[in-house]
Amino acid sequence: MSQETATLAGGCFWCLEAVYQQVRGVDRVVPGYCGGRVPNPTYKEVCSGRTGHAEAVQITFDPEIVSFRDLLSIFFAIHDPTTLNRQGADVGTQYRSAIFYHDEEQRRAAEAMIAELEARQIWPQPIVTEVTRAGAFYPAEDYHRDYFRRNPYQGYCRVVIAPKLAKFRQSFAHLLAQSAGQTS
Repeated sequence: MSQETATLAGGCFWCLEAVYQQVRGVDRVVPGYCGGRVPNPTYKEVCSGRTGHAEAVQITFDPEIVSFRDLLSIFFAIHDPTTLNRQGADVGTQYRSAIFYHDEEQRRAAEAMIAELEARQIWPQPIVTEVTRAGAFYPAEDYHRDYFRRNPYQGYCRVVIAPKLAKFRQSFAHLLAQSAGQTS
């Protein structure tokens, strides 16, 4: 079984983690920080907006089961790639839309998908998702991991994450893992 890594940032990492944990072929999803200039940042430091990091998820997946393009399709469906440094009420560079590519094939796939979506005019505004070579990825503190699974009734989880999960399940049922329960 071959494994690949994808690193994506699209607002709060709790949302991305909750969705990608339910994708068939995804073996691991780790919330963390990427794209910044401060080594080993803390959540508090990243939230200050001064480290340059984005809240991101690092996804380990089997490309024979789910493709990088499939992961990108989900990514663009579950967040707004047209808002600069913002997702809903979350504002700051740490909430930017970014694809941190691990090789030239991922870079080309990301740029091609953005061009395709722009040509289809899915959104009234242009896509601002940055496509940047992946640098150091720093896993988030333990209390951020499996956040939705551990806190499904918390307000943010019910109002923000649960609708994203429902949208994913409806639009990408063919990519839903067998073990993914209908917990929201």
